[in-house]
Amino acid sequence: MPNRKWNIGIAVLFVIFSCILISFLFSTLRIRELLQPILANEASKKAPYHVVLISQELDNPYWRSIEQGATEAASKYEMQLEYTGPVRINPNEQIKLLEKAIAAKADALLVQGINDPQFVDLINQAVSRHIPVITIDTDEPSSRRLSYVGTNNLAAGKIMGGLVADAAAQKGQVAVLIGNEQAPNQQLRLEGLRSVIAKFPELTLVEVRSSNISRLQAVGEAEELLHKYPQLDYMVGLSALDGIGIAEAAERTKDSGLQIFAFDALEETLARIRSGEIKATIVQQPYNMGYDAISLLNDFLHGAELPEQHFTKMTVQRSQTLNPATGETSR
Repeated sequence: MPNRKWNIGIAVLFVIFSCILISFLFSTLRIRELLQPILANEASKKAPYHVVLISQELDNPYWRSIEQGATEAASKYEMQLEYTGPVRINPNEQIKLLEKAIAAKADALLVQGINDPQFVDLINQAVSRHIPVITIDTDEPSSRRLSYVGTNNLAAGKIMGGLVADAAAQKGQVAVLIGNEQAPNQQLRLEGLRSVIAKFPELTLVEVRSSNISRLQAVGEAEELLHKYPQLDYMVGLSALDGIGIAEAAERTKDSGLQIFAFDALEETLARIRSGEIKATIVQQPYNMGYDAISLLNDFLHGAELPEQHFTKMTVQRSQTLNPATGETSR
């Protein structure tokens, strides 16, 4: 009798345990069923497309404007933008930053061309590793970059030549400051300017000097030119600080008759245009460069073939086209 009760007890416990086990299995299957869509969705999510933008100078207002455009486009296309660059202009640092971005396996690169064989080689290495590269502001045409986004610098030089020729009535002496003799964009601007001035025998380009992208050096070079050529009528600055430096040199030498032509739209440049010290400036669109570069990259990722060059617009600012209060273009 006791054995029978013992057997019945074991049987009851077995049934209870079996029911608990079956209930647990059904609960596990139900939880897995509920979690499956969430797990599948998480698995389908990829890390954001990582784009590195390497600037010429980290906190330069021009490059910050490029960053702003690129950031807004990256947000639109759900990309992650990393902005970096040297604290001060330093091509060797740009090379190191490009090496670092390639080693970190960035998904794409936006870089300024610096006309350096090592930099070209690094761009080619990136492309061979399936990292697309777009040059921005300054091209690196001998590299395997996908496309160039920025100003048509040859055309900009021709526009500048036309401004000078019109102001000079096609005769007089012209001197030029160039930001960097090694920079391809500067050389293209100079080439365009020369091509226009060469059409007028009485309009002479007397000398070209470099400011090395330094306001202080621009002032010094401009002062020397004004002393060397007392009859100098016109001076042109082909990088952002040159026009300001020329205007400061004219103040120091009390040369009020000099007509100055500048590049870019720094606040001081626009102020000197309003005051009449600078006659005109050619304005680039850095925000659009950044925005368009990311947009083209998105097109490439969706199978589009990119153009070799994508030129952003230029405008000419003169005193009569600026609002005296705000410095904005009058409509």
